[in-house]
Order: sequence, then C-alpha cells, then structure tokens
Amino acid sequence: MKLSTTTASIFLLGLISIISTSSIAAGKGVAYVSNQDGGVQVIDLETMETTSTLDIQAKGPRGIGVTKDGKLLVTANKDDDNISIVELATGTVTHVPVGKNPEFVRVYGNKAYITYEPSPSTGGGSGAAAAEAEKNDDDREPGHIAIVDLKTGKVVKDITGKPETEGLEFSPDGKKLIVTNESDNSITVHDMKSGKLLKNISVASYGQRPRGIKVAPNGKLYVSTLEFSDKLLVLDKNLKPLKTIDTGKSPYGVSFDKDSKRIFVASSKEKALQVYDANTFEKIKDIPTGSRCWHFTFTPDNQNILLACGKSDEVVVVDVNSLEVTKRIGDKEMPWGIVTYPKSLGSIDRP
Repeated sequence: MKLSTTTASIFLLGLISIISTSSIAAGKGVAYVSNQDGGVQVIDLETMETTSTLDIQAKGPRGIGVTKDGKLLVTANKDDDNISIVELATGTVTHVPVGKNPEFVRVYGNKAYITYEPSPSTGGGSGAAAAEAEKNDDDREPGHIAIVDLKTGKVVKDITGKPETEGLEFSPDGKKLIVTNESDNSITVHDMKSGKLLKNISVASYGQRPRGIKVAPNGKLYVSTLEFSDKLLVLDKNLKPLKTIDTGKSPYGVSFDKDSKRIFVASSKEKALQVYDANTFEKIKDIPTGSRCWHFTFTPDNQNILLACGKSDEVVVVDVNSLEVTKRIGDKEMPWGIVTYPKSLGSIDRP
C-alpha cells in the first residue's frame, strides 16, 4: 500500500496549535467539525467561535476522531476513499487508502476503526420503498471495518461485515467491537483483536436501518437508532433487545449523558434534539435545532452540547442543564461529525 504524505503550512498549523493549546489551558478545550463540503473547522469552546480551518488535503470528510493525547486527528474522506491522519503540532497529513465510501471513525488507543460501504446504493432514498429495494438487491457486497495503526499509517486488519456497515461502538471492557449494519437490519459483535464475528443480532422485527449505537457510561444499556422506523432500540448489557422508543423523524446520532440518566437523540428530519429519561424512557423534551443534525458532542466540562447540522450549515449549541439553544455557529459547509479535545461523550466519541 502506498501512503501519500503532504506537509501543510507550518505557520497555519502552528497558529492552530497555539489557539488550541490556549483554549485547553483555559479549561474549555476545542471542538473539531468535519464539513462534507469543506475541511475541518476548529471551534474554541471558551468563546464558542470558529477559530481556524484545517486543510486535510482530501474531499468529503465525514467521520472524525481524535487521539486521547490530542496529537492526531483522523477523518474519513468519502470522495477520496481514504482517511487523513493529521499531526496537529507539525501540520503533517498522511493519507491511508481504506476502501470505497468510508463513513464512520472511532479512535481507540493507537488505532482507528473505519466503516466503509462498497455495496450498491439505492440512490439515497428513504422509507419503505428504499428499504425494499435494498432487501431485494441480491448483489449487495458486505461492508467492512478497516483498522489502521496510527503509528505506522497502515491498515493492519480488515473485518468483513454485513451490507452497509455504519455506526461503531466498543464494549466497556474494550474486548468487543459493535457494528450497526444499515441495509442488513442487524447489529454485529466482533472480537476486537481477531475481528471474528461473535454475535449477529437481527433488529428487523423492531425496525429498519440501524444507524447510531451507544453504550451507557455505567455499562448497563446500549441504544441504537432505527432511522427508517423513527425508533430507538434499547438493548441490555449483553446486547439483547428489550424494547423500542418512538422518536421523531429519522433518528441518527445518539448518546447517553455522563451519568447514564438521560438519552439524547438527534432526529435529523424532525429538526430536533430529543431527550429521554434513561430509566423510564419517557420523553423529557424536544429541543428545536437546525436541519439534518446528524452528530453531536458534549463539551469536556459537560455543560453544553454541540450539534453538527448538515443542511443548515451550522453548529447548534445547547445548554445541558436548561436544555435550551444558546448559540448558533453558522459558518459551516455541511457539517457531518463533531468531536472534542479533551475527549468527551457524544454520538461519535467518548472519553
């Protein structure tokens, strides 16, 4: 495999490093936003303002992750079939080919896990017609999860999954990789080291198109969004389905809060961030947001939530305690994903 390495402007990245370091020193940190029609923007969490843009030397970034030490940023680049590994201190960008249509990224230790989906597309449709078209497509290829060693910049393992691999989660003990498979209507569990399939959980009887997947910080529950059925699936700690909760239209990103007391769901076509009680599963509130808010993150101090709203080109800031929108950062280019450093809980990442 060939790696293409490009060194971006030392001045620009040096400035970004200074800004990021200053914000972190102030106790707030920074957020990184992947823009599908642009690059990666940096938000200072002290001021809630965009401070700079990282040139990742690639097109169509969606999935995004950051290492625990904050030194490396990883993006999955839809249009270039690769990932970018950015050394934030030096400006070095390394591109690693992974496969067609890379989408979700999770960083765990010194490895990045990336879902990619070489299966035929139904053209972006939704609802029962699109689901039926996918069901009848006998030529669907399985999706994959590429595992990249961030130290060497090489793919060290490629796990064959089910059609249209999507969301990724890790078991609390770090031994299992949990994957949602959109058009297969399944959740699969793999051994983290070997990639071996340990369990295949059909969710078809509960709903269609599993997307987001998240484990509660206390390890007692998992939840997965069922996009085409407008539902949230609740599973126990062993990933046994328990029940569904009705949500707004097209639920996507999902996360518990740090105390495992509330569940937050980004219902992308409902234009709302929905909040549920994690014990009773009763709805607490619908928070109006922007259009197609796919992913979100808590801030490291757990005082705010930032949602990446792709179709309204903004990041919406929500106060965690009042559950009210406090700000809109509207200089984005179809934002898809968002993570913070220091790492915090959200629909993509967790500390």
